[in-house]
Amino acid sequence: MDFWQRYRAIDARDTRFDGQFYTAVRTTGIYCRPSCPARTPKAENVTFYETSAAAHDAGYRACKRCLPEAVPGTPAWNLRSDIAGRAMRLINDGVINRDGVEGLASRLGYSSRQLNRILSHELGAGPLSLARASRAQTARTLLVSTQMKLADVAFAAGFSSVRQFNETIGEVFDMTPTALRGTARHHPTPAATTALTLNLPYREPFDPGIFDFLAVRSIPGIEAGTATSYARTLRLPHADARFSVEYDAGAPERPLVLTIGAVDLRDLPSLLSRVRRLLDLDADPVAMDSALEADPRLAPAVRAVPGIRMPGALDPQELLVRALIGQQITVAPARTALTQLSACGSESLVPGDGLHRLFPTAARIADEGYGLLRGPQRRIDSVRAAAGMMAAGDLDFGYGDDFAGLHAKLLPLPGVGPWTAGYVAMRVIGAPDVFLANDAAVRNGILALAAGSADAGTDGWLPGRRTPDFSEVSPWRSYATMHLWRAAAMNPRPKANRQAPSLPHDPAI
Repeated sequence: MDFWQRYRAIDARDTRFDGQFYTAVRTTGIYCRPSCPARTPKAENVTFYETSAAAHDAGYRACKRCLPEAVPGTPAWNLRSDIAGRAMRLINDGVINRDGVEGLASRLGYSSRQLNRILSHELGAGPLSLARASRAQTARTLLVSTQMKLADVAFAAGFSSVRQFNETIGEVFDMTPTALRGTARHHPTPAATTALTLNLPYREPFDPGIFDFLAVRSIPGIEAGTATSYARTLRLPHADARFSVEYDAGAPERPLVLTIGAVDLRDLPSLLSRVRRLLDLDADPVAMDSALEADPRLAPAVRAVPGIRMPGALDPQELLVRALIGQQITVAPARTALTQLSACGSESLVPGDGLHRLFPTAARIADEGYGLLRGPQRRIDSVRAAAGMMAAGDLDFGYGDDFAGLHAKLLPLPGVGPWTAGYVAMRVIGAPDVFLANDAAVRNGILALAAGSADAGTDGWLPGRRTPDFSEVSPWRSYATMHLWRAAAMNPRPKANRQAPSLPHDPAI
C-alpha cells in the first residue's frame, strides 16, 4: 500500500488494517491503529510505520484511546517469505528471549550485524526493538486480562528485570503498569485457581470450523476437541504446558478465550504465538474471501463459510510425523495409529481434563516407537528415517523457514513427496498459496462444489479431467484448499476415486 491508500484507510477507520501498519502523528507524538476513533490527522503530519517497534524507535508512544498494541498481528509474517518475515515469526516465538540476537541471526544464516541492517531497512527497527515491542504487547495482554503480580507479568512477557519492564511500559504506553491495568474494559475477578485466562483478538469474520478440523484429528490423552473448543498438552522450550481455547459466538466482547492451565512463565510468549498460529488469528479474512469469491467455482462456498482459517502447527516436528503417518489413509485410521504411537510419550503430567500425555519426541519415536507403528513398511521406514534425522539434529526446520528452503529440506527424505512438503508448509510456516492438486480430498471437493454449480459441465470440473490449479485466486490457494476439503467432508457422495475424502494424500508416495 502506498501513502494515500493507507491514509484513506485511516480516514475510513477501517478495522481490517489494524495491526498491519501504524499511524504516527508528529503534532501529538503518538501512534495509533488505523481504526482509531480520534479525528483524522492532516496528511502532512502523518508518518506510517510497518511495525509498532519502528514507531517506538522514532520517539512515538502508543495511543491511550485505541491501544494499538491490542489488535491482531499482521498477516504479512506468513505472506512474506523474506528474511524480515522469517525473523518476525521467530521473534514472536520467543527466540530472542531464549537465544538472543546471535541465536536468531544464526537460525537465519546471517550475522547479527547483517540481520540488524536488514530488519532496520525493511521494518524500521532492529531485532532488539522488535522483540521489545513484542514483550510490551504480551505484557499489556497480561495486565488487562489477568490478576498476575506485576513482577510475574514482567518475567512472563520476557523482560529481564522489573525495572526494564516498568521503563518499557512507561515509554511505550506513557502509563505505569498499574495504570495500564486500569484501562481494562472488563476487570477479571481473582480466580481460585492458578489458571490464566486471556482474550484472543482476531479480525472478523471468524469461522469456528477450524475447531472441527482439530477435533477429528485429536489424539486422546494429548488433545481434546469439540465444535467450539480445543485443548491439549504441549512441550515448550522450558517446560510442559496445558491449555484450552473456547469460542462463544454469543459473547461479543470475549468470543475467543484462551485458558492456560500450566506453563512456565518464560514460555508464555511462545505459547501465545503458537496458539495464534494454530488458529490463524492474524489472517485478513476479508482480503482472502474477496479474492476467493471472485472465482465462480468457489464463490458459493465462500459466501456460505466466510472467514475460513488454515490450521497452523504447535510443533513442527510433530506435524511432520503426523503428516507422514496420515498419508494415503483416512482420518480415522491415522488417528488410531497416532494414538497407538503416543504410548511411547511421557505420562508424567498431572492429569487434567483427561489430558495426561505429551506427543512423543523424535528421539523417543526413534528409540521406542517403531514397534508401535503399523501399515506399509515404506511408511514405517519413512517415519523412522525422519524421526532419526530430527533426533540427531540432521533435519532442522521450523517457523523461520521459507517455502523453498522447507521444500529443499523435506523432499530428499524417503517417502516425502510434493503433497507432504506442501502440507507441512501450509501448517508450519502458514504458506498461503499452496494448492494440493493431486490430493484426493481436493478432487472430491471440486466435484462436490461442481455438483451445485452452473460450471459443472465445463473443462476442469468433470471426472477424469486435469484438476484445475485455481491460479486465479493466488496467493490464497491454501484457503481454497481448505474450502475444498470442507466441501469434500460435508458432501461425501461425489468421489474422484475410492479414497475417502476427509484426508489428503500424496499419490507419489
